[in-house]
Amino acid sequence: MSESYHQTAIASLRDGNLFIKDAFIEGKWTAKDATFDVYEPSTSTVLGRVANCNREDIQKAVESAAKAQPTYFRNTTGKSRGALLRKWHDLIMASAEDIGTILSLENGKTFSEAKGEVVYAASFIAWFAEEATRSYGVTIPSSTPDTTLLTVREPVGVCGIITPWNFPAAMITRKVAPALAAGCSVVIKPPSETPYTCLALTKLAVEAGFTPELIQVCPTKDREAATELATNPLVKKISFTGSTGVGKMLARLASGTLKKVSLELGGNAPFIVFDDADLDLAVEGAMFCKFRCSGQTCVCANRIHVQRNAAEEFTSKLIEKVSALKMGPGLGLDDLSTQGPLVNKAAVKKVQEHVDDAVSKGAKVELGGSARQDSNGYFFQPTILSGVTKEMAVARDETFGPLAPIFKFDTEDDAVTLANDTEFGLAGYFFSRDVSRAMRVAHKLQVGMVGVNTGKISAAEAPFGGVKESGYGKEGSLYGLEEYQITKSITLGNLNAGL
Repeated sequence: MSESYHQTAIASLRDGNLFIKDAFIEGKWTAKDATFDVYEPSTSTVLGRVANCNREDIQKAVESAAKAQPTYFRNTTGKSRGALLRKWHDLIMASAEDIGTILSLENGKTFSEAKGEVVYAASFIAWFAEEATRSYGVTIPSSTPDTTLLTVREPVGVCGIITPWNFPAAMITRKVAPALAAGCSVVIKPPSETPYTCLALTKLAVEAGFTPELIQVCPTKDREAATELATNPLVKKISFTGSTGVGKMLARLASGTLKKVSLELGGNAPFIVFDDADLDLAVEGAMFCKFRCSGQTCVCANRIHVQRNAAEEFTSKLIEKVSALKMGPGLGLDDLSTQGPLVNKAAVKKVQEHVDDAVSKGAKVELGGSARQDSNGYFFQPTILSGVTKEMAVARDETFGPLAPIFKFDTEDDAVTLANDTEFGLAGYFFSRDVSRAMRVAHKLQVGMVGVNTGKISAAEAPFGGVKESGYGKEGSLYGLEEYQITKSITLGNLNAGL
């Protein structure tokens, strides 16, 4: 394949205007002389060139968003903001094929996964369209006579949004939808690997009727420029999804102006299979939460712990399922690909390093084990390792690739100890038919999200976020709106004065 692969796909879009290369600043599409290349991972060729914003551009965007936000909040109600969000949702759903194609091209995931992500992304908008009307305050009984104490919830202000490349649509809507529902404006720094999806979503938001200045999009490869969001005093909140190292850096910078911050950071999710589990169900769960997006999700199983008596049978069943996976471009002509490429060469290198390290320390490659050699794209074979121990790098580091390392354990206490032996605490999974064990282990796992007998834990209505060095704050759910609000108390005193 060559550049003609993605040129043909772009030409097939029903609405070619959704493939946008410009920034969106001060309510208008803005071309830049400076651009950066975006690569299509299946061929490692240039998909296109996108505006490369500098610090001045981001400052303009912040100032414009700061002017627009108070007017937006004063002139709208929760009901009217919800109506705008519903219109945005409907436009996205009507363009799901086009946005899925764009997402598949820049991210590499299969078209079915990409389109599924677009639907998932739209679900957050639908959810917060309803939550916009449910931003309740409370009345608090006062300890002072003739006094009423009440609270109201107001928007925090301009929000800086920094998102990752692995879910180019869902990570945008999961942050932007609650911000707009709360009455905030946003300045988005989309990932440089996958900016096109964000730009397409922004175009549809403006078509839905949102004041253009409410959503500013500043693609950039300049890290110094991006730090403007964390330091600019007009930005009142930062929402970041990405690595723990970058999250810590942003938190330090944001502390200079005491911004509100929410961070969804690295994961090292344990996936525990007890010997009383339904092994077919456990394998199904492992297939979903390990090999979805070719293993490039923050909540995917990074360490598979199987009780010793069940390890041989589980491994055999997993090998059978993984063997049926088919690598190929996200928009393959036969539409049979189940595993797209990784995002770039560095991602392939990291998976290979984890495999080589494990093998050098005694692990056995049961399946796969290397990058695909017959392609210029960033493909790595779906891989299963057995005989993995905690001394290996894969036990400590997030792989972010299609590598399933299988560890053996003996007792429930051993499993919990191994699962919690990490500085991360985003998600954890376990499979067991024992109801008492289900509740016991769910409480013992030091993570923000637990999947019991399922690998599917993400939904608009489910709180998403971690503990420990996986960050803080929640996205989605009834808690997601609060992340973009402040609670103001109002005390009405001397109510009987003059009577």
